[in-house]
Amino acid sequence: MMPAELKYTPADEILQIHAELDASFRAGKMRPVAYRKYALAQLGYMLKDNTERIVEAMNIDLGKPAQETHFTELGPSIAEVADAYRNLDKWARPSRPPLHLIFTPLRRVVYKEGKGVCLIIAPFNFPILNAFSPVVSALAAGNTVVLKPSEQTPATATLLAELVPKYLEPSVLRIVNGSVAETSKLLDLKWGHIMFTGSGRVGRIVAGAGAKTLTPVTLELGGKSPVFIDPETCNVDTAARRILFGKTSNSGQVCVAPDYIIVPRSYQDRFVEALKKAYDEFYPDGVHVPGVSMGRMVSSSAFQRVKGLLDATRGTYVAGGSRDESKLFITPTIVRDCAWDDPLMSEEIFGPVLPIVPVDTLEEGIEHVNQGDRPLTIYGFTTDSALQRKLREEMSSGSIIFNDIMIQVGVEGLPFGGIGESGSGYHNGKYGFDAFTHFRASLDSRPWLDILMRFRFPPYSATKIWVSSFLFASLPRRPSGPPDLSARSHWRRWLLFILATLLSSVAIARKKLGPS
Repeated sequence: MMPAELKYTPADEILQIHAELDASFRAGKMRPVAYRKYALAQLGYMLKDNTERIVEAMNIDLGKPAQETHFTELGPSIAEVADAYRNLDKWARPSRPPLHLIFTPLRRVVYKEGKGVCLIIAPFNFPILNAFSPVVSALAAGNTVVLKPSEQTPATATLLAELVPKYLEPSVLRIVNGSVAETSKLLDLKWGHIMFTGSGRVGRIVAGAGAKTLTPVTLELGGKSPVFIDPETCNVDTAARRILFGKTSNSGQVCVAPDYIIVPRSYQDRFVEALKKAYDEFYPDGVHVPGVSMGRMVSSSAFQRVKGLLDATRGTYVAGGSRDESKLFITPTIVRDCAWDDPLMSEEIFGPVLPIVPVDTLEEGIEHVNQGDRPLTIYGFTTDSALQRKLREEMSSGSIIFNDIMIQVGVEGLPFGGIGESGSGYHNGKYGFDAFTHFRASLDSRPWLDILMRFRFPPYSATKIWVSSFLFASLPRRPSGPPDLSARSHWRRWLLFILATLLSSVAIARKKLGPS
């Protein structure tokens, strides 16, 4: 399969696609849960039936090895389909609020409905997972969908434009291909929901477009995700292996890739040796071939940006460092002794370069992270529960992961999303279903309820005010002052001590009495 010249969708066709999908949604095409499950199954089998072609297309676009495509793209995408298919009946079922003395007779119901035609703008780095994970959520929620693949992955985008109409009806899911002009045309339209994955710069444009039409927007952005190394409790070899995998996967072009390492100065040498050992295990012959051992940079501009950061760093290379512009390839590069103001620390690297920042204390690292934008992820390699709590409570991020790298993206049951500069909103599984769902409140009142709620009608009186006060929940007892948190902790320790003492006494007594 040769790289195809991507055929852009004409502007007038974009308007027609939007109108047809809107008409389909309004006609109730996606209302039946059974039809949504059919569409999800078709989507899953589209990915399964065409695995080899997808692997080939992504190798052309990004040099992705087949193993990476299976593990980080196809596997999680098909799992997302299976999860939604398995749970959709439960997710879509109307729910009822808890019992209430007055309001329960109003027959309160919350219906789960689609929002309309949804726009999903996918990124280049995971052109299958970051496209179809939200598509699954949007279809499961009962929406019709326009998917805009990245123009930077033309082979994959061309393949999707061919495959989608073969598996799903055009009244359900359509592909729009193009670049800035086509995306701008899409953003001028009114949508039920927009999901964008990409850079903060473009994310601001998408959010602004959504604001103009009062369209809800989910943004998955990125940022510099730090890794904290605890020399006292981390398994150094495991940490090095997992961090290096995260940095080299997709040539480091991953929004949740470890961006830099924060390590106590006295432990830097030991950790560098562990990274070099993992490096030799990953690439025993020292040869890194795009599409075989790892991927490559997506474009010449991406290559030049990362190369510029490497050229400017004041740190010391300890592994890698070579570049081949003709192949858009940068070998995995580890750089030690980076300062906070090093060029590698000036922006999200989004490439296979791993700077190490030595610090006197981990508190210095915490303070630095807190001075910048809130990252998409914070990683900590430690089994010390006190340090884990410190990292979790003293910093803010989209997620915080201990003793592993990037696995949170595909773990069932967890939301995925950023905060602040790293994004807004959530997706994955039920969280994605909820993001694309309108929770529609409903109630059905009866005439006899006026016996209970007659106080709401004029003429008003002090008696009616007094009666209406019983309708709403009362406040708790007025606090006498701020809680004594140290005292609570003190009493908790005493309770645990008493419980332990009682259990020990029972055990001793049973031992003295012997078998009955």
